[in-house]
Amino acid sequence: MHPPPRITEEEIISQCKTGSLKYQEMLYKLFYGYAMGISLRYSLNRDDALEAVNDAFIKVFNAIHNYNIDKPFKAWLRTIVVNTAIDRRRKDLKFQLNVDLDNAAPISSSIGTVDNLNVQDILKLMSELPAIQLTIFNLYEIDGYNHDEIANMLTIPVSSSRVYLSRAKERLRKMLKKETQSHG
Repeated sequence: MHPPPRITEEEIISQCKTGSLKYQEMLYKLFYGYAMGISLRYSLNRDDALEAVNDAFIKVFNAIHNYNIDKPFKAWLRTIVVNTAIDRRRKDLKFQLNVDLDNAAPISSSIGTVDNLNVQDILKLMSELPAIQLTIFNLYEIDGYNHDEIANMLTIPVSSSRVYLSRAKERLRKMLKKETQSHG
């Protein structure tokens, strides 16, 4: 008896374009962990992250006919997951965006120990950042969006994105210094 042939990502996507529920389930299972990892960075808790992932996959299945097979699927999926998670958080973030930051001076961005941390160290400290700072830090530092893109996603001024990022970095520096002193 021979093992069943391995189905490629391209075949799964092709079958999803025909509306096959079986292949949609395969695609979901194949990329669930990847999507959940992204969603967790933008969600308050695991339940919110799961809702964002499920909403994102619904969007994927509804728009898969627009997917360009010449581009990496993961990148297309990542964009949808990030935007879906951000959309879900936008209501909560708007309540935190009521401070006028257009004329605020950014907090100094002197090089400190936070610039030398690895990802695990930063993720551990990041959980204590305010939601808006965490969101902008994730978008800018981890997912590589620029301030113009972040401002569009969150419907905030570009200067606010810069200020929130500076404040997030400064807060991370202070938390790191405090943690280093308490362990040192």
